[in-house]
Amino acid sequence: MPARNEALALPHVLGNIPSEIDQVLIIDNGSTDETARIALEHGARVVSEPIAGYGRACLAGIKSLERHPPDIVAFADADGSDDLSRLRQLLTPVANEQADFVLEKRVPSEHKALSIQQRLGNGFAVLLIRLLWGHCYGDLGPMRVITWSSLKKLKMRDPDYGWTVEMQIRALKRGLQVIEYPIPYKQRVAGCSKVSRTISGSTKAGLKIMSVIFRESLSA
Repeated sequence: MPARNEALALPHVLGNIPSEIDQVLIIDNGSTDETARIALEHGARVVSEPIAGYGRACLAGIKSLERHPPDIVAFADADGSDDLSRLRQLLTPVANEQADFVLEKRVPSEHKALSIQQRLGNGFAVLLIRLLWGHCYGDLGPMRVITWSSLKKLKMRDPDYGWTVEMQIRALKRGLQVIEYPIPYKQRVAGCSKVSRTISGSTKAGLKIMSVIFRESLSA
């Protein structure tokens, strides 16, 4: 879980981790609050990636697992908007070898859970994926589960906002068995979004997502 100044949310978030999860990694992505200390106090392992960037944080977490790789890796946000108790629904088909990659389709349980910018941007992105690759994703949800072997095949590289869409496109290009589940989604537990609740952040994220889609459409 990439985390940047999420000290207030982490006690709630880490308290909802399913028992099936063997190890929790919090990637401290340049926090200026007590994110790292809170994570350690609640039993997580902390990996430091001081340069901001969602994808960069995820890549740091993956690198930290290289020496003793797990069978399955899950990704989620650390702000409490994902209901991590529902992670079992995503883990089960992967653990049972029914899928290589399972991700959430966020179903807002509160009106403000997803901003207008997020709804429009996600809708346009998944439409482009459908037109270019023929797969009907419903969302670019951050909570997702994938086998370690499949993750390595994707050769992930995007350092920031394009991480989620890059993973979803490359999963299709590599022929992974993909499943998407509807999962209730709510407002973050504490603090404010660094991206989706600001015009500049939403614009940057949207442009990056479109650039990743265009880049992936030109490569094998």
